[in-house]
Amino acid sequence: AVVSTQSGHYGRGRNGGRNKNGRGHVKFMRCTNCGRCVPKDKAIKKFIIRNIVESAALRDIGDASVYKSYLLPKIYVKLHYCVSCAIHSKVVRNRSREDRRVRTPPARMFGGRKPAPQPQKTN
Repeated sequence: AVVSTQSGHYGRGRNGGRNKNGRGHVKFMRCTNCGRCVPKDKAIKKFIIRNIVESAALRDIGDASVYKSYLLPKIYVKLHYCVSCAIHSKVVRNRSREDRRVRTPPARMFGGRKPAPQPQKTN
């Protein structure tokens, strides 16, 4: 990729959308959604931990089970998206020029409820 300081178009941001720092080449991954080749450091990664059984059937299985305290196993999946699919499936969003500098991850939502507000530090 061409990195130019004169034109503001190429090499956007401090890393050009990669996490490759000193490495010359990184291996390619395949996008989970479309199969496109994406460099491993550029791919948007999402780690999903889900129950094998959906919550609606969980109680029925627990009632029918002989074992009282049996925990059903979980599914652990790491998804790799290309930039196009991550934007399309709303894994990431485009942000304004000022907001792109913010590197703190957004507040995580658990079970559809809002997290408790963090107290503001005052000096």
